[in-house]
Amino acid sequence: MSESKRVRRVVTGHDEHGDAIFTADDVYGLDMTPTKDAAMTTIWTTDTYPVDNNDETDGRDRESGLTLNGGSVIRICDIYPLQVSPMHRTNSIDYGIVLEGKIELELDNGIKKTVSAGEVIVQRGTMHLWRNPSKTQTCRLAFILIEAKPYSHNGMPLRQDKPEDP
Repeated sequence: MSESKRVRRVVTGHDEHGDAIFTADDVYGLDMTPTKDAAMTTIWTTDTYPVDNNDETDGRDRESGLTLNGGSVIRICDIYPLQVSPMHRTNSIDYGIVLEGKIELELDNGIKKTVSAGEVIVQRGTMHLWRNPSKTQTCRLAFILIEAKPYSHNGMPLRQDKPEDP
């Protein structure tokens, strides 16, 4: 894995006197997803809401799937040129920040929007897929996923439809 594909994570916390300290400063590579269209690394997770800042668990070490029931996940994701994710829906609100490149967000009705570096997506429990339209450039995104109640249509919650968890 090239150095440019690695992600640095800096974490703060408190010492025994309640003073701010750095608790981690590390670098991670990204792991290929089971669908082989992207690579990801989890930066941090929480398992409660509101978050408990007294929990000393390294959030990267907490077991999580694509989302985390009762909590949140932040990860960096590289979507490779011309790759397309499976169509999926999660019971979460997702903030997707495009860091490099462009990504196409397609909804289940076929409507598409292209989002570029520096732009943000708020994904609210809809069926969707991600497509990197570039023939040469990987698209790097930061995704923050927070558990949400499922969207209800005509009084019935829409079901999750997750691809394989990373």
